[in-house]
Amino acid sequence: MKSALLFALRASTGALLIVWGTLRAMSPDTAVRLSEKYYSGLISADALVLPLAYGQIALGALVILGLFRTVIYPLQALVLVGGALAIWKYLADPLGLYLMTPETKNTLFFPSTTVAIASLIIIAFREYDRLALDRLFSRR
Repeated sequence: MKSALLFALRASTGALLIVWGTLRAMSPDTAVRLSEKYYSGLISADALVLPLAYGQIALGALVILGLFRTVIYPLQALVLVGGALAIWKYLADPLGLYLMTPETKNTLFFPSTTVAIASLIIIAFREYDRLALDRLFSRR
């Protein structure tokens, strides 16, 4: 049961990375605008948008497959926890009661907390992740 649930967690968080990366790759201008608005322009350089988008797609695929887990799981956590930290005001005040205004609040960001924590759970329970490909390969 633990292995199946960890696989489901890997599949869903990895798929999220693939979807986000694909959206960025398909619309680099939108990726730049979002970076400017929510991430202080941290990844707004045109030269970074597509490589980061394709890197995010690859990262998501490796998470789903469970390959190179020692490196890939912390990278996923860095992306997902870092993304949540960048929008901390929206997470701390999803209803716009004290940090945000009614116009700037966005409750759709709140699930980012769950995704960030899921990436940490994947790391914490890695030993039970028996359906990861690198674990299967190491048995041979």
